[in-house]
Amino acid sequence: MYLERTIAVDHGNRNMKTENLVFTSGLTVSEKQPPFGDYMIYEGKYYALTGQRIPYQKDKTKDERFFYLTLFAIVKELERDKEVSEGTVVQVNLPVGLPPKHYGSLYRQFETYFKRDGIQTVLYRRKRYCFYIRDVVAYPQDYAAAMTIFSRLKEYVRVMVIDLGGFTLDYLMLRNGQPDLGICDSLDNGVIKLYNSIASRISAEYDVLLEETDMDQMIQGKDTDYDQAVVKTVQEMARTFTEDFLGSLRERDIDLKSGAAVFVGGGAMLLESYIRQSGRVGRAIFIPDLQANAKGYGILYRLQKGR
Repeated sequence: MYLERTIAVDHGNRNMKTENLVFTSGLTVSEKQPPFGDYMIYEGKYYALTGQRIPYQKDKTKDERFFYLTLFAIVKELERDKEVSEGTVVQVNLPVGLPPKHYGSLYRQFETYFKRDGIQTVLYRRKRYCFYIRDVVAYPQDYAAAMTIFSRLKEYVRVMVIDLGGFTLDYLMLRNGQPDLGICDSLDNGVIKLYNSIASRISAEYDVLLEETDMDQMIQGKDTDYDQAVVKTVQEMARTFTEDFLGSLRERDIDLKSGAAVFVGGGAMLLESYIRQSGRVGRAIFIPDLQANAKGYGILYRLQKGR
């Protein structure tokens, strides 16, 4: 049996995303079967997903780890597909993306990285998946995310898309719905920097060790078991971080009070209330869907191919 499927994948530094799934960008490799956890068998080795993300890499093609994570993304999507059975060979079209700043210099290399000869065979959850990656097309991140709410953005001439992720802060200008790659950049100013600063200060001042999930609760004003002084310090640091990253955009002559500012990424969702309270943004539109870029890649691919 033969099937064709389009599986869009967003290769985040913190999380891998498809149009339907999110999982941590971390894995281990072993010659022996892991005792538990989510793993696959590929070319005689065991690959297991972990909660420990891969250290930040600007160029994700330097080793094979993001290829293996992509195999996970593909088989996880195929597992959801009721038409895929044992013995089915699937032709996979793979829309992917890169930060706008790096798109021009890396997109050909990124596309080539995922194209492999022949059929890939992966054993996942006791089921054998056979597929070959036929077509790989890379698109600019953020532009892709904006495509998921394009009908809302058509009324604006200028739209600044701001993607606050784990390790980076990316921005891209859209003019009349088209990306202006002359006004884009990728800054090493993601929320991991905020987490690290909070963890260090709270440990030093209160002798308390915080995990990222604890910080998220406090930043968003949700109930916690921590002392109010700790909560207040965390929230003050989140507010300062927000003011600083919005200020850094202003220093680059980016005016967020005209047109519309579209905020994408888990970091932006985490700090939404602080962004709205900052007084630095005019029309703020938030895309809460962590899979927005992956969905946007799928939209752009289907438009490009007329499907």
